Amino acid sequence: MIETIQHADGRVELKEEALREIEGSALYNEDLAPVPVAKRNWTTYNYAALWISMAHCIPTYMMASGLISAGMNWWQALLTILLGNIIVLAPILLNSHPGTKYGIPFPVFARASYGTFGSNLPALMRAIVACGWFGIQAWIGGQALQTFFAAFIPGWATLLGGPIGGHSPTEWLSFMLFWGLNIVIIYRGMDLLRVVENWAAPYVLIMTAVLLGWILYQAGGIGFLLHEPGKFHTFGEFWPVFIPSLTAMIGFWATLSLNMPDFTRFGKSQKEQAVGQVVALPTTMVVFAAMGILITSAAVVVFPHMNPADAWDPVKLVGQFSQPIVVAISMFTIVVATLSVNIAANVVSPANDFANAFPKLISFRTGGLITGIIGILMMPWKLLADPTGYIFGWLVGYSGGLGSIAGVLIADYWLIRRKDLNLGDLYRSKGIYGGWNWRAVVATLLGCFFAWIGLIIPTLSALYDYGWFVGFGVAFIVHWGLMAVIPPRIEGNNEVSKS
Repeated sequence: MIETIQHADGRVELKEEALREIEGSALYNEDLAPVPVAKRNWTTYNYAALWISMAHCIPTYMMASGLISAGMNWWQALLTILLGNIIVLAPILLNSHPGTKYGIPFPVFARASYGTFGSNLPALMRAIVACGWFGIQAWIGGQALQTFFAAFIPGWATLLGGPIGGHSPTEWLSFMLFWGLNIVIIYRGMDLLRVVENWAAPYVLIMTAVLLGWILYQAGGIGFLLHEPGKFHTFGEFWPVFIPSLTAMIGFWATLSLNMPDFTRFGKSQKEQAVGQVVALPTTMVVFAAMGILITSAAVVVFPHMNPADAWDPVKLVGQFSQPIVVAISMFTIVVATLSVNIAANVVSPANDFANAFPKLISFRTGGLITGIIGILMMPWKLLADPTGYIFGWLVGYSGGLGSIAGVLIADYWLIRRKDLNLGDLYRSKGIYGGWNWRAVVATLLGCFFAWIGLIIPTLSALYDYGWFVGFGVAFIVHWGLMAVIPPRIEGNNEVSKS
């Protein structure tokens, strides 16, 4: 029985009787359900605005400044960022396709390659990384609120007593206030998210440009930056820092390279989602990173008494201003930027991922709340304590694992299944994707092993520096090879070798 409708533009949806049949499945809930074609209404602008608002975030600013603190000059840092984002755009677009074609989120897409139960492995791996990112962004937003309150409330920093755990009680209060704001938006759903992204994107860009213009005027132009040399005088000195930095740039969006189906499932067409992403991602990352480099470098000139190590943190930089209204506007901009990226990049996916593990028990909203709680437990204030540790520890570290998952997904969808999925069986525990696909699991584990082995064996440290590339390459080849040599046997309606 044919249970799907394929439209002229290639998009697929379930017929009403097939949709009613899977609604009772343990693998189904409304948040994971395929989006009907009539409700796939995101345009090129929506995807461009999504990426602009996600790229215009404080970690992008910190990333650029962190590369300079690692020894690069301004053009080396920007080139590294551009190259990394062009590379990561490839898996982003490849994994975006099934979202638009079938209207399915990332964890449901992963069921095709890993099995309906096995999909929890990549989904939860992705979710844990997102929880860490959620905590990082929530801490940054909390710091912005802390600076905002301090500009208007005398003695705010010590208002509630001395430090607890290295931070004042008002810092913890500001952190929890911003955390709570995120949770409120999560509970309002995806429609509010789209509205926030659409207006946050141009607002943050304009306000950052205003700050850039003002600080360059105070610094007397950009001559100071052009004459500031990097620490590397030879290619041999530059390469050992460039490679892990490039891996970190890819790791920055390695999370979104997996779960873009969470957004492209709402796309009006493949062209709309692809053009919006290609136009917005690399350009916005480079432009905003360049703004960060210029602002940070000029800050050292404008505020000579400022600790250079604090210049990479825009919250501490804005805190140098003496006018409360300037601080208020700047902090509001940082709050908007942080809020928009945090919800889009760090809540939508893990909320769906946790829901995928227990569809009948965990909704999108409950999954978002779980994300927020785990984000606190991962202690983001420690992850952000040092800019180079943030890049070479956090970003490089998890990129190998996520690269392994990307390798499996792309090999399975594009080479093995050739973009042809049984939409209904993605929601059936006894369909052709039922159980575990051990081949995908083996490929993922081997990818992680080779990506991370350099942490244990110093002579193989180069593999860790290339973590995302190693994980992706190993998992891609192993999964493709195992599926070709030992393909799943199909008996009746099941790929029985998956269980």
